Amino acid sequence: MSLHPVSTLNDVQQVGGQEEDKALRDTIRRLGRLLGDTVREHRGERIFDIVEHIRQMSVRFHRGDDETARGELEAMLSGLTADDAVPIVRAFAYFSHLANIAEDQHNQRRRRDLALAGASPARGTLAEALGRATAAGLKPDELRAFFDAALISPVLTAHPTEVRRKSTLDREMEIAALIADEGRVRLTPDEAAERDEALERAVLTLWQTNMLRQTKLTVLDEVANGVSYYGSTFLKALPKLYATLEDALATLDGKDAVVAGEEIASFLRMGSWIGGDRDGNPFVTAEVLRQTVKMHSRRAFRFYLDELNTLGGELSIAEDVIPATAALMELAAASPDTSAHRRGEPYRLALSGIYARVYATADALDCLDGARPPVSAAPAYRSAEDFAADLAVIDASLKAYNAKILARGRLRTLRRALDCFGFHLTSLDLRQNSAVHERTVAELFEAVEPGTRYLDLGEEERIAILVDELGTERLLSSPFVDYTDETRGEMEIFRAAAAAKAAYGDWVITTCIISMTQGVSDLLELALLLKEVGIVRPRDGSGVRSGVHLVPLFETIEDLRNSAGVMDALLSLPAYRELVRSRGDVQEVMLGYSDSNKDGGFVTSGWELYKAEIGLIEVFRRHGVRLRLFHGRGGSVGRGGGPSFDAILAQPGGAVDGQIRITEQGEIISSKYANPEVGRANLEILAAATLDAALLQPKHSAPDESYLTAMEEISDAAFRAYRGLVYETPGFETYFWESTVISEIATLNIGSRPAARRKTRRIEDLRAIPWVFSWAQCRLMLPGWYGFGSAINAWLAANPERGYPFLKAMYREWPFFRTQLSNMDMVLAKSSIAIASRYAELVEDEELRAAIFPRIEAEWRASIEALKTIMGHTRLLEDNPLLERSIRHRFPYMDPLNHVQVELLKQHRTEGETNANVLTGIQLTINGISAGLRNSG
Repeated sequence: MSLHPVSTLNDVQQVGGQEEDKALRDTIRRLGRLLGDTVREHRGERIFDIVEHIRQMSVRFHRGDDETARGELEAMLSGLTADDAVPIVRAFAYFSHLANIAEDQHNQRRRRDLALAGASPARGTLAEALGRATAAGLKPDELRAFFDAALISPVLTAHPTEVRRKSTLDREMEIAALIADEGRVRLTPDEAAERDEALERAVLTLWQTNMLRQTKLTVLDEVANGVSYYGSTFLKALPKLYATLEDALATLDGKDAVVAGEEIASFLRMGSWIGGDRDGNPFVTAEVLRQTVKMHSRRAFRFYLDELNTLGGELSIAEDVIPATAALMELAAASPDTSAHRRGEPYRLALSGIYARVYATADALDCLDGARPPVSAAPAYRSAEDFAADLAVIDASLKAYNAKILARGRLRTLRRALDCFGFHLTSLDLRQNSAVHERTVAELFEAVEPGTRYLDLGEEERIAILVDELGTERLLSSPFVDYTDETRGEMEIFRAAAAAKAAYGDWVITTCIISMTQGVSDLLELALLLKEVGIVRPRDGSGVRSGVHLVPLFETIEDLRNSAGVMDALLSLPAYRELVRSRGDVQEVMLGYSDSNKDGGFVTSGWELYKAEIGLIEVFRRHGVRLRLFHGRGGSVGRGGGPSFDAILAQPGGAVDGQIRITEQGEIISSKYANPEVGRANLEILAAATLDAALLQPKHSAPDESYLTAMEEISDAAFRAYRGLVYETPGFETYFWESTVISEIATLNIGSRPAARRKTRRIEDLRAIPWVFSWAQCRLMLPGWYGFGSAINAWLAANPERGYPFLKAMYREWPFFRTQLSNMDMVLAKSSIAIASRYAELVEDEELRAAIFPRIEAEWRASIEALKTIMGHTRLLEDNPLLERSIRHRFPYMDPLNHVQVELLKQHRTEGETNANVLTGIQLTINGISAGLRNSG
C-alpha cells in the first residue's frame, strides 16, 4: 500500500518513472502514508506490519508467479484469524479507493496543464470534433442543425455492482476536493498546514466509516443515490457544456459569442431506469414510481428556487439607471413583492414573483424540499414552459439594454437547466418482461370475453385481435373485476405513469421497454395496456397515437438474429406505423449486451449485435423511419462496457444517426459522474462521438466485404468454444459456483433486485451482472475474452493463405474489430491466471478442477497470444500507457485482497456462519477488488 513511503515510490517508479507522473506518484505515496499512519494508530503496529508483509509477498507473487512467495502467502494467510483479517482487508480495500482518487485527480491536472499550455484539443472533446467537422467543410449552421435534431441520452440504471456506500463516496469526494486544490493556488505555510490537516482528517474519517451497508438497499434508496449525481454534476455540468458549445459555434461563424447569443436545442438529456425498471424486481410498484417521480421533481425545484434566490440578489438593476422592456415591467408589476427596498428594481421584483410561482408549483406537486417561503403567495405555473417564458422575458430585457453579459451568467445556466430538466429532472423509463405483459393482456381479454384463451393463440391470431382492439374506443379493464395481483400491479403502474405525465409534463416518462421481445405481438400488447390508461389513444378509428416510445429489447443471440425480421413485420402493420408516425417517425430499439454475452460469449455477442444493427438500418431505411438505438451496456467489457467514444465510433455506418441512448450502470456511474469535471468530460465524450459517427464517419458497414465473412467464421468458432465450456461441459456449473464468490455476493446489501431470475444454480437462470461480477472477482474475467484464442486458431487453420496479415489489416481498417480487440486487451490485462489458480483450489472435486482450469488457462494464453500478434504488440496494453501505468501500480495492492478472499472463502465454506467476521471479511474484499478493477460489473 505501501505503508512505508520509500517502498511505494520504488514500486510506482517501475512504471517508467516519467517526470510527468511525478505528481501522481507523490499523491499516491502521500495517501498511502496517511492511511498507513491511521492503521498503525488505530489497529497497532502488529497489524501494520502484517499488512506490509502481505503486500511485499504479493508483489513478488504478482511479478513472477513466484512459488516461494505463493507458499509464504498461503502459510501467512491461512494462519490469520478472522478478527485480524477484517482490518487488513479494510486497509488494502481503502488503498484501492485512494489510488482511484489520486489517479482521477492526476488526469484532471493533466487536462488542465494541456489546456494552459495551449495544446491541441484531445480526442473525445467537442472542440476536437468541431475542428475536424470544420476541416471537413461543415458550416456552423449545418452543425447547429445537427444538434437541433440530435438526441443523446445517458440512462442511469441501478444494478448490484456498486458496492460503495454513499457515505464512503462522500468522504472520497472530500479527499478529491482537497487534492484538486493543490497546484491551482499557491498556499501560505499556514494554509498548507491547514489543508494537510484537513486531508488527514478526511482519511481518518474514511477509515472510521463503515464500508459495508448494514441493511439491504430499497428501490427508493437507489433512487436517492441516482438523484445525488444531479446536485454534484448534471444540473450544472450540462448547462456549462451547452454554453461552451454555443460559444464555439459562434466563434466558428466568425461572430462574437456575447453578441451572437444563438441557442441550440437541448439534445443531451438524462434518463433513468431507477424506480421504473420492474423486470425481475418485484419491489418496483406504483407507489415506488410515484415516490420516484416526486424525489426527482424535488431535486429540480430545489435547484431552481436556490438559483432564483441567488439571481435575485445579483440583478440589482435600477430602472432609473437603465430601462427595461415593457414585458419585464409587466412581470415586475405582477410581483407579490411589495417591499420598499425593491421599489424601482424591476428585475428583482420580477424574480421575486417568479420565485413565488415556482414555490407554489412545487407545493402543489408536493415537491417542496425545505425552500425558503416567498414574500407572498402567487399562482402556480401550469407547466415548465410557462416558467421558461418568464425567464425568457428577463433574458430579452437584459439583451435589449446592453446587458447581454449579464444574461450569459446565472440566468443562462438556469434557463438551460430548466429546458433540460423541466419539472421532472430526468426521463424515467418503464421496463417489464414481455411474458408479464402477455399474461396481463390475457387476463384482461378473458374478463370481458370469456373463452378468448389468448395464451393459446398463435402469433398471427394474437396480432389480429390486438390490432382490432387498438382501433376501438372501449376499455378492457374494469374496477369491478377481481384481477390477480400481477395484473392489478401492472395496471396500477401504468395509471401512475399517466398521472405523472399529466402532472409533470410529457418528458417525465418517454419510454416503455419490453424485455425479451420475440415477436410483433409483444409490442402490440404493451400498446394495448397503455391504451387502457390513455397514454396510447385511438385516433378517428384509423390508427393510434402514443405519448411514449414503445421500445423492444432484443437480448439473446437468437432474438438479435430475429430482430430485423420482427421490426420489418411490425413497421408493415398500418396500425403500428401510425403509432410510430405519432412519435415523429422515430422508433427506438434496445439491444442488450448482457444476456447475449452470457448466451454466446464476448466475440459472438459483439458480432451478433453488429449484424443486428446492419439489418435494422436496412429495414428502417425501407420503411422511412428513423432508427434510434438504445445500447444496454454494462460497466464491464463482458457486458458491453469499454470506452464510450470508441464504442460509438465502432457502430456500423448509419447506426448513429445523431440519436443514441446508452445505459450507465453500477460502479460506472460514480466513476464517471461523481466528480463534476470528470462528469462533464464524459458527457462531452458522448456528444463528440455522436457528432463524429453521424457526420464524419463513412456510411458503410465494413471497409471490405471479406472482413464480414471472416468475422462470421471467427464468431462461429468462438461460439462453439464458449458454449462448449459453459453449457456443454459436465460439472461446469459446480465449478463456477465453487471457484467464484457468486454465493457470497448474494449476501451483500448492494441492490434491490434479486441476483437470479429463479432459485436454481443453472447458468441460464443467473442474471448477467452477478455472472460477470463473479468472474471479475476471481480475476479471470472469462466473459470478456473466452473463445477468442480458439476462434483465431481455427480461422488460421482454415485460411492458411490469408493468415495473420489479413487479420492485422482487419484490425487496422475496421473500427468494430479494432474496438473488440482493444476491449479484450484491457480486460486480459486486468486478469491474473496466477491468482485465478488459487480460486480453482476452492473446487472440491479434484478431477473436475483438473478437467476445467487447465482448459481455461490454455484458452487464456491462446487468446493473449492471438491478440498481441494481430495488434502487433509485444505486451498487453502496449498502446495504452496510462492504463498500463494504472494497473502496474494498483495491482500489487489489490492482489492481496484476492489472496485473503480465497482464505476467507475456505473458512466460510468450512465453518459456515459460525464466525460473522469471516463473512464480513469476504464482503470487504469484494468491495476492494471491485474498486481496484473499476469496471467489474
